Amino acid sequence: MQLDLEKNSGIFIRSFSPGELLVNDEVITGPVILTPEAIIVDWRPPSIDELSITDFGAALAIEPELILLGTGERQTFPPMTLATAIMRAGIGFETMGTAAACRTFNVLTSEGRRVAAALIV
Repeated sequence: MQLDLEKNSGIFIRSFSPGELLVNDEVITGPVILTPEAIIVDWRPPSIDELSITDFGAALAIEPELILLGTGERQTFPPMTLATAIMRAGIGFETMGTAAACRTFNVLTSEGRRVAAALIV
């Protein structure tokens, strides 16, 4: 899927297809955390049903207002304890398929919002 939102600056997801993400001019083929300023490719999450707040340290470090979790081709919900822990920290948390998370990330960053996207490619 080609994403056509106008790029302002910083990190921009140009396209997504299962197994491949094009961020700016970098091809990414594994799990990644994106912030408006950084691409963190060494994110190694456990399975979705084992995710915990400690797996989101890089995302939490930027003090985002919202964390997007892209769970692959289909939306798969992580444990409720994860969402609860993140929201208790005063941060919004949304789970969606990775394609939707990519589109949402681009829109929110173009608005200047502090967002982090944890994406399973």
